[in-house]
Amino acid sequence: MKQGRLIVISGPSGTGKGSIIKKVMERWPAAEFSISMTTRGKREGEEHGVHYYFATREEFEATIEDGGFLEWADVFGNYYGTPKAPVEKRLAEGADIILDIDIQGAMNVRKAMPGAVLIFILPPSIKELRRRLEHRGTDAQDVIEKRLAKALTEIGTAREYDYVVVNDDLDVAAEQVLSIVQASHLEVDETIEETIRRYEEE
Repeated sequence: MKQGRLIVISGPSGTGKGSIIKKVMERWPAAEFSISMTTRGKREGEEHGVHYYFATREEFEATIEDGGFLEWADVFGNYYGTPKAPVEKRLAEGADIILDIDIQGAMNVRKAMPGAVLIFILPPSIKELRRRLEHRGTDAQDVIEKRLAKALTEIGTAREYDYVVVNDDLDVAAEQVLSIVQASHLEVDETIEETIRRYEEE
């Protein structure tokens, strides 16, 4: 069975990463969204193993010590991380795994799994990003300004990624990401020897 692909998606807040991922998964049955582990409390409606793997700080730190994360971070006093074992298991079974993580996490994943495909999502412009953040109505104006300042810094890291997709039109952006995922399966890898041998034996 051909190994699945690890797809890492990053980008500033407000670029529509979640919406793109949702559309890609609707169109690509082999894709699965990676479940993160966290030490934060479970919110109403959340299920362990569905929305997150909920863990104590002691359990999380033990997993760090064991090298059990592809990437992890301490976010405002709570740990978040991508467990390595379930990702590796599903990749080996042929599933494509999608991660929605920040730039630091993406760089850590690249070190741990060099074959990962890194995609950076850009807004059409900073002006449009501001409009989207204000339209969401979830943040105060000072928070929006901080998000925009952070976005400018994050955009500078796009050159570290394999692909850049501008989310001007959601359907077009999702189709472009899907095309990248599909094309990644056509890359030459260790299975090419088996393919060539099959032709030679005919």
